[in-house]
Amino acid sequence: MSATDEASIVPADPPRALERRWLVFAIVSIGLFMASIDQTIVATALPALEHDLHAGINWSGWTITIYALGQVIAMPMAGKISDMYGRKKVFGVSAAVFTLASLCCGFAHNMLLLLLPRFIQALGGGAFMPSATGIVSDHFGPERDRAVGMFTSILPVGGIVGPIIGGVFVSYWSWRGIFLVNVPIGILLIALTIKFIPASAKRPASRIDLPGIILLAVGIAASMFGITYLGSGAIPLYSPVFIVSEAAAAIALVFFVRHSRTAAAPFVPYRLLRGRGFGIMNLINLVYGAAALGFAALVPLYAQDRYHLDALGSGTLLTARGVGMIAVAGLAAMALRRTGYRLPMVAGFTALAGGLLMMSFPAALSPYVWLAIAAGLTGIGMGLSVPAANNASLQLAPDQVAAIAGLRGMFRQSGAIIAVSITTAVIARSSRPGLVQAQVFIIFVVLLLIITALVRLVPDHRGNW
Repeated sequence: MSATDEASIVPADPPRALERRWLVFAIVSIGLFMASIDQTIVATALPALEHDLHAGINWSGWTITIYALGQVIAMPMAGKISDMYGRKKVFGVSAAVFTLASLCCGFAHNMLLLLLPRFIQALGGGAFMPSATGIVSDHFGPERDRAVGMFTSILPVGGIVGPIIGGVFVSYWSWRGIFLVNVPIGILLIALTIKFIPASAKRPASRIDLPGIILLAVGIAASMFGITYLGSGAIPLYSPVFIVSEAAAAIALVFFVRHSRTAAAPFVPYRLLRGRGFGIMNLINLVYGAAALGFAALVPLYAQDRYHLDALGSGTLLTARGVGMIAVAGLAAMALRRTGYRLPMVAGFTALAGGLLMMSFPAALSPYVWLAIAAGLTGIGMGLSVPAANNASLQLAPDQVAAIAGLRGMFRQSGAIIAVSITTAVIARSSRPGLVQAQVFIIFVVLLLIITALVRLVPDHRGNW
């Protein structure tokens, strides 16, 4: 980075530099806040979407999975593009795309017309994280590990507000409000970005790997479609549509890995898939995304199906999870230099597994109180583990912060897609959906305990990076 670029990022006067970097942190946090809201806000609206758009739960569940798919595609791509063309440009364009797509979602009149702009919205939302991580890293210098860790305390704020907003809109107006509320926030974010975020340095441009992007998207989308089709009703496992879809998905993903190994400038570099430390962290992020992000997005549906809670009450369960996460995330981030990465990850994954196990059991207290305590425990587990998991990935390649943040998000959202797609398909075929969801919780408890045992293979680190 040149001296001119550095001067444009960090003013010479230290007090002004400190003031500016926290202002920048606050602005990019708005983008993360919007994206995190939309990961959970739809969860309370699934029954309303089924009714108003005449779609089954397996297809209305696509409003969650297609958002995750868009983020899977956008995160690694945005990381690379933000390095090439500058973080500010990518962040500003992402905000514009997210805002316009949210407006279109709010006026959709059938499931297809909702899913298309929802996917585009996800592309904008997915680009926030890598570009914002790069912006914060540029501004905080030696303190970037703590600043990046503090992002963990922003994301659950969306988890708190999202379900409440979703429940309020569904209960007192319409599910359309859950998308339209993004429009004024997005306009404000665009204006603040233009005025206050300085331009960042650019790296030498390289070709965007369209074949790699297409192969990954086809692989995930084909798998989603096959699983969802299987959940449409009494369709057998040997259905040609299901078999062809899953075969196409497998072939596309095999070619994606081969392409990443041989291409000159791949969408996801092969060394970031299997290199030292990356292989185990990618596996951890995949399972974490399934257990914490994916099935957790269906917690309100679980509360409605098993215990018949209303939309607003079930939505606030994710608020309990967010409160638990906020309660410990900041402290966990500040303590990382002493604890290292392994200890908080083990403690966090164990607490997360305990919360999911508790949620699967029949309520020993009133259903709402029981589920709220369990959700709060899962939030504590997330707050403990996420700052460590985030930095464990980034510390492996500190010179590629934006790209690594995108890769991490790609694996977590892929896990979420797998969890939601399979769960909604199984629910659609079940006469007792609440009990089926409880059994899925137990499966994820087992997976979390397995990756907890694998944490010892994660390269540990104390101090800054």
